[in-house]
Amino acid sequence: MDNIIRRFETINDYNVFNNNPTLHPLVSVVDLSKASPRTGSRMYFGFYTVLLKDVKCGDLMYGRATYDYQEGTLVFLAPGQVAGLNSNGEIYQPKGYALIFSPDLIHGTSLGKHIQDYSFFSYQSSEALHVSDAERKIVLDCFSKIKYELERAIDKHSKRLIVANIELFMDYCVRFYDRQFITRDNVHKGILERFETLLNNYYHSDQPQTIGLPSVAYCAGELHLSPSYFGDLIKKETGRSAQEYIQSKVIEMAKEKIFDRDKSVNQIAYELGFKYPQHFTRLFKQRVGHSPNEYRSLN
Repeated sequence: MDNIIRRFETINDYNVFNNNPTLHPLVSVVDLSKASPRTGSRMYFGFYTVLLKDVKCGDLMYGRATYDYQEGTLVFLAPGQVAGLNSNGEIYQPKGYALIFSPDLIHGTSLGKHIQDYSFFSYQSSEALHVSDAERKIVLDCFSKIKYELERAIDKHSKRLIVANIELFMDYCVRFYDRQFITRDNVHKGILERFETLLNNYYHSDQPQTIGLPSVAYCAGELHLSPSYFGDLIKKETGRSAQEYIQSKVIEMAKEKIFDRDKSVNQIAYELGFKYPQHFTRLFKQRVGHSPNEYRSLN
């Protein structure tokens, strides 16, 4: 893969690179089969990018990791991200489609107000969306509707319909990811158990005193997942956020320590990783209904 980064600041930049016309300055459905044959390279995207891969052409590199990137795979990139395709120096013919749209397109719209809710734009290695044949047809149908609007004369309805179809596509992808969390057990199997083991090991070491409370980002990193993907997995498995799960573990450990009457509440707080004991007392009372001292007295 070339070390040079190809920068695509605008929708037109990416259209030109792939031999596609620019029908709208803020959005495009790119037919990658029209692109000239090329070798893999790193690419910077200044806009939202969704890639639908339809050909075996190497590994997609995101940061320092490699996507589980197969035929029939969707990859989501937020503005400012860099991804690269490693074709091992071989020339390949791109195939598939890309949906690209500028943040300026969705400002002031329903999609613009909750684009951050689509956490898959923050996913990283081994977290691409693998669509079935039926799901692929739905993806292409959404792309087709967007392209239809782009190819006709712009009128007062154009932007609303384009953005609505992008939002519809995103909502389908939420459903597809939920399905993937269930069906790709070989990838996700044991994540919850490994999470539990990670927390147990953390609290049987000196890490709470040296690092502090375990964060979601720390746990995700130890499990080789992005925080967003990890959070969605735990939410799907347990019905609780990863942060809530960590807090439950902290309270569980706290209850054990409170029975040791030789330790003060402040000492227990520091052992658990709290920088300020009052934060521990507040969390304990919120979760248990009693302060640590009250809980100790009751038991």
